Amino acid sequence: MKAMILAAGRGERMRPLTDHLPKPLLSVGGKPLIVHHIERLKAAGITDLVINHAWLGQRLVEQLGDGSALGVQIAWSAEASALETAGGIIQALPLLGSEPFLVVNGDTWIAADYRLFASQPLGDDLAHLWLVDNPAQHPHGDFALHGDRVLDTPGLTFSGVGLYHPQAFAEYGPGARKLAPLLREWMASGRVGGSHLKADWRDIGTPERLNQLDHELQASGLAR
Repeated sequence: MKAMILAAGRGERMRPLTDHLPKPLLSVGGKPLIVHHIERLKAAGITDLVINHAWLGQRLVEQLGDGSALGVQIAWSAEASALETAGGIIQALPLLGSEPFLVVNGDTWIAADYRLFASQPLGDDLAHLWLVDNPAQHPHGDFALHGDRVLDTPGLTFSGVGLYHPQAFAEYGPGARKLAPLLREWMASGRVGGSHLKADWRDIGTPERLNQLDHELQASGLAR
């Protein structure tokens, strides 16, 4: 299985931290957010990675290179300007191959065993999403779970982790495109499965949340 880490966003709410550094390179626990993902993907046996970039993307390439220092292989998907989530995935499809692939947001923190994601069968679904309990800043959530089906009603929060079949994106052309409208189309046809991820998940959307997580990791001794 291949995995794509989304790393093209500007991180407006993280300014001024992101004025000179792409958001996934912000450090918590002694290492960049994106490196935590890479290490967990590797531990799950996923070493063939695709990473997209736009804002200050060269900084990502310079720091991570081809991934060999971390024991993985990285293919880069450069965007002249950020294409939104679905647009970024669509551009990267030639790098992702013909089998289902995992997508992870590079600016989140997930304290979970990523083998959970790697072992999830997709079956006839177009996507499988992992939903989490709603954080304080997003109390109403995004989608609901009914059994193993994801429904387009508020309930839980989409973690940003999803398993997708490349065919799901085949009918959409290139260019900037958000993911949520596509997910809702697929939900309407009953082809989006889901799971409730019960793990420490954080949307690192503000400097305060970044500092809070870093403080917790330092205090717990989990920092590198």
